[in-house]
Parts: sequence; C-alpha cells; structure tokens
Amino acid sequence: MKKFLAVFATLILAIVAASASPKPQSGTILSQTSVACGTKKSKKQDIDLLCHQYVVRSGTTDYTVRQPKPDDQHIIPLNTPIQFTLDKNMMKFKANGTSFKFMVISQAAVSSAVDKTAPSASNQ
Repeated sequence: MKKFLAVFATLILAIVAASASPKPQSGTILSQTSVACGTKKSKKQDIDLLCHQYVVRSGTTDYTVRQPKPDDQHIIPLNTPIQFTLDKNMMKFKANGTSFKFMVISQAAVSSAVDKTAPSASNQ
C-alpha cells in the first residue's frame, strides 16, 4: 500500500510540474516602432533613448511588447514567425536563432476586417 501511495504521489507531482510551465504559443511579428524609454545624461545635453516596440499577433490576440531597457538589439523583420511563452508581464521568444525577452505593454482582441453582424448588400 505504501508503494502504491509513493508512486501515486510521484505521478501527481510530475503532472503538476509539467502543467506549471508556460505553454509555447505561435505568433507573427506584425509591426515595429521605436518609442522613447529613457534619457542619458551627456556633458552638455540629455539624449533620448529609444526602445523597439513590436506588435505580435497570436490567433485572436495582438500583444504589444517592448524592450525592458534601451539596448542595441537588431530589428526583427516583419512577418517573422515566432514561438513564445508568456510569464506574468514578460514574453520570451526566439527569432532567427536569437533569444529575446520583452515586456508586455498591452493586449487586445484582433478586430475582424468584416463585421459579421452587419447585413451584406446581397441580402437586401
């Protein structure tokens, strides 16, 4: 009986550990912009620092993500397919063999181009 309970407890722990990790989702880079994310003091002037901000579409959700701090990262090309994981307010993904970690700024439902509730012209 003790053996059975030990095996059962191990099985339950393995299931909980496997389900706790975030599941990868697929998405596509839709757009890229540069946004102000800080300033750098120079001897005579302040220099505005820019961070890359992307829109990632995954199924029916658009995520707006931004670099956590100003960095000299290269620009990720548009329409690049990615596999990402979400962990709290961070998105981790790989694009073109490089790992990235971005802050999730916002998320929104994808609006369809055609409103399905509006009557079509052929029905009138």
